[in-house]
Amino acid sequence: MTVRSVECGVRSGRANVRALFRIPHSAFRTGLLLAIAACAGSDGPRVTVTIPAGATLDAAVDSLAANHVINHPGSFRLYARLRGLAGSLKSGVYLLRQNESWSDVVAALERGRGVEQRFTVREGLRLAEVADLARGQLRIPRDSFLAAAEDSVLLTSVGLPAEAPSAEGYLFPTTYLLPLGIGARELVRVMTHQFTQQWSPEWQARLDSLHFSRHELVTLASIVEAEVRYDPDRPFVSAVYHNRLKRGMRLEADPTVSYAYGRRLRRVWEKNLAVRSPYNTYLHAGLPPGPIGQPGRAGLVAALYPADVPFLYFVAQPDGKHIFSATYAEHLAAIQRVKQLRRAARAPQRQGR
Repeated sequence: MTVRSVECGVRSGRANVRALFRIPHSAFRTGLLLAIAACAGSDGPRVTVTIPAGATLDAAVDSLAANHVINHPGSFRLYARLRGLAGSLKSGVYLLRQNESWSDVVAALERGRGVEQRFTVREGLRLAEVADLARGQLRIPRDSFLAAAEDSVLLTSVGLPAEAPSAEGYLFPTTYLLPLGIGARELVRVMTHQFTQQWSPEWQARLDSLHFSRHELVTLASIVEAEVRYDPDRPFVSAVYHNRLKRGMRLEADPTVSYAYGRRLRRVWEKNLAVRSPYNTYLHAGLPPGPIGQPGRAGLVAALYPADVPFLYFVAQPDGKHIFSATYAEHLAAIQRVKQLRRAARAPQRQGR
């Protein structure tokens, strides 16, 4: 009995020692997850994440998770606290990769890698003009940006339609806050991602009712954007084109002729209407092969929801507003009226001389 007692005591002692140093399975698993996630790398798409001034660590983690920079917010929150990020978090606009390593994310938020610069793209600009802006404001070589915007692999990865030959029409016009030194491919990703973010879920159902593809809708929206200077005219210009498409009429849109030339024409003359190009809607029925510029949200909405009017024609007045007509006879009368307005506008200039 004594021997047994001693053996039991020895066993009990060893068990107690092991218990002191035993690591619970769940804790081990969590620690392993933290270690792997912290060191893992990523070549996923870049996304912009904004950390407002005064944001808490919890708010920052929520933003990172919403943009899929991290996939395990609870575990990352623990990791970030262990790294001391709660006390060293810096606000800013960050360009981070989805599923980026946790150590890189924390390092970026600690040192404030989000130093940004503004980049403004207005509605209606063409791809080549956006490339010029990127060269002038962001120091991105023009050829590099154009190459990225025409890279089929990149376009597929950002979710552009298969029929889109380039990012033309999908570089959403707005003001961006971008990190210094952003590259051409990253800029294309950011701008096309912004377009995707603007696309409302209910718009797909509307496309189905119109029997339009997304690419066709963006193409029409870009033409509407190029035509309109007076914002309230958008749904009416859209209605003219929708009505013409339904009747099988050519769109005869001047901006498509200018686009076919590869440069902006100050004015489209009759001699320009013969340019041979699939983008010339005076020669070819239906929509052109793709967008002719970057439509904004208002242009997209107008193309989706045209005014319920019978108009088939319009002509621009000197002040940028349009006169709309349902018949060709009305259209001819509107043209004469516009000519009178132009002559009246030139009269004071002549008297001043």
